[in-house]
Amino acid sequence: MWFDDLGIASNAESPSALLSGPPATAARLHASHKGSYGDVAVIGGAPGMAGAALLAGRAALHHGAGRVFVGLLDPRAAAVDVAQPDLMLRAWESLDLKTMAVACGCGGGDAVRAALPVVMSRAASLVLDADALNAVAADPQLQALLQSRGRRLPTVLTPHPLEAARLLGRSTADVQLNRLEAARELAQRFACIVVLKGSGTVIAAPDGQLRINPTGNARLATAGTGDVLAGMIAARLAGGEDALATACGAVYLHGLAADQWPQDLPLTASALSLRHSRAGGNPRRP
Repeated sequence: MWFDDLGIASNAESPSALLSGPPATAARLHASHKGSYGDVAVIGGAPGMAGAALLAGRAALHHGAGRVFVGLLDPRAAAVDVAQPDLMLRAWESLDLKTMAVACGCGGGDAVRAALPVVMSRAASLVLDADALNAVAADPQLQALLQSRGRRLPTVLTPHPLEAARLLGRSTADVQLNRLEAARELAQRFACIVVLKGSGTVIAAPDGQLRINPTGNARLATAGTGDVLAGMIAARLAGGEDALATACGAVYLHGLAADQWPQDLPLTASALSLRHSRAGGNPRRP
């Protein structure tokens, strides 16, 4: 074997992004309890879309959250999930968001807009997804509130390319032409961790760090898988994990589940939400 570096030094150029790797795992301490792993609140599920919030809640539960509360924005759907008694259905206004990791926007419709000022002001840590992002994109006051929050508290945005385009005031094609730059700009504009979903999901931090996720495939292109990811991220935030590590770890495992899915079985978001069991998990920091 011969090697020729063609006169190019190995440190001639720094990388523009790094590949994510599998997250660290840890066994749960015997002397721990549900409070050791944090509370998640899922706020979403406008009329006709309760399923999205329940998917996020199930994913958070199976990804290691100590307790999961679901605040449905459709009061008529309050008893919809008798098959999942582990989820605690509550009026979202009654939840103590200052002690919780919140996933907001899953199936939120237009109803989520009214909840966002309270959620962004109070949540201990926050994942904004789907209709919550669309509401922010359309409201300069919500954008200012998000920027203020991002500078103080752990916050993760999980847009797909169209939602990212709305937040940036561009076309989806422009976002897809330079996904790294689009994710970086969003992270810096809102001072948040940004997960730009898609083929090669990009995770960006406000300080300019970029990660590209190597797992996942087109089987994730089905309704509800984004809600599952939002719930997974919230579960990791509830455990006290750093926001960038949280996003990278959840995205990696979300994609890995699709890569390992049996080829003869259809992948649905409902099945995916039950697949993300995390035996370990870090107890939340005091």
